[in-house]
Amino acid sequence: MTYSNERKLRFGIIGAGVIMSSHVEGIRNNGDEAEVAAVCDVDIDKARNAAEKYDIPLAAADMDELLKRGDIDVVSICLPSGLHAEAAIAAAQAGKHVLCEKPIDVTLEKIDRMIAASRQYGVKLGTVYQRRMMPAAIAAREAIAAGKLGRMVLGDAYMKYFRSPEYYKSAGWRATWELDGGGALMNQGIHGIDLVQWMMGDIESVFAYAAPLVRDIPVEDTAVVAVKYKSGAFGIIQGATSVNPAQDTRFELHGDLGTIAFGDGGIAAWTYPGSEEDMPQLGAEAKQSPGSDPRSLSADGHTLLVRDLIESIREDREPAVPGEEARKAVALILAIYESARTGKEVRLG
Repeated sequence: MTYSNERKLRFGIIGAGVIMSSHVEGIRNNGDEAEVAAVCDVDIDKARNAAEKYDIPLAAADMDELLKRGDIDVVSICLPSGLHAEAAIAAAQAGKHVLCEKPIDVTLEKIDRMIAASRQYGVKLGTVYQRRMMPAAIAAREAIAAGKLGRMVLGDAYMKYFRSPEYYKSAGWRATWELDGGGALMNQGIHGIDLVQWMMGDIESVFAYAAPLVRDIPVEDTAVVAVKYKSGAFGIIQGATSVNPAQDTRFELHGDLGTIAFGDGGIAAWTYPGSEEDMPQLGAEAKQSPGSDPRSLSADGHTLLVRDLIESIREDREPAVPGEEARKAVALILAIYESARTGKEVRLG
């Protein structure tokens, strides 16, 4: 399907929960290219309230009502994680491109069906891993790829957040294996997990501890993971929603010739001994993983990912984070859960 560059792409949003506002803002920040045309939610009152708040023309309770409209080009999926595949496959069958919130879904079987449907029906499937849009992360990945840090030896991600008992009680799907897919790693930490493997390269194996140490929930609120990268480097991943107060997310990347460390507060270290290269002047990062309040998330990453998806549609290319890439973080987290459950090192397939 071709799209005229002279008309805006019209987005429909499926799910009127907390993250919807980031999608609305991200779309409207690309107002020359896109607009929000509809929102649907099984709770019609939520859909109507969202439509009124954000001045959206159509509110519906039935996803099919939105998908059958010929004036909708793209859908943003803002549903509970375990419902993403159902909506994405239906959207693909209706010829709609998809921007899916993280995680892309919570099982590999469902993710594979999403990817297959997007290929079969010729639509784009993009995923929201907004940390990949961080200037420091892009620069770090390029530095590693260029060999500026030498042989990589350590790649660490620290994601220590706080979520209250009230947060977990705020929606029935939260902290459930079926719809949330897990806890601190699958819901909050997945951004950092995706990013560290994107910068360092794919992971070969993991050994993990994960458990609910503070909250009365069936999924983990605290996890520590030792990882071995395919390159031979090691690393640590820490993910939690039990840390009070929450800490800034940070990444530490070490090679035998240099070190890069950065996070929500900006760049802490950018050193190649013997090199004349200066630390990039990138400033503080927009907050992409809210430490304590999910509503404090910056929409900057969503804005860039919406723009990228629009360009991928117009240029007929892959989105920045296609389904195959989004699958990697889920596969890694599922391996971590298996390791924590069995007490054994788990190799990724």
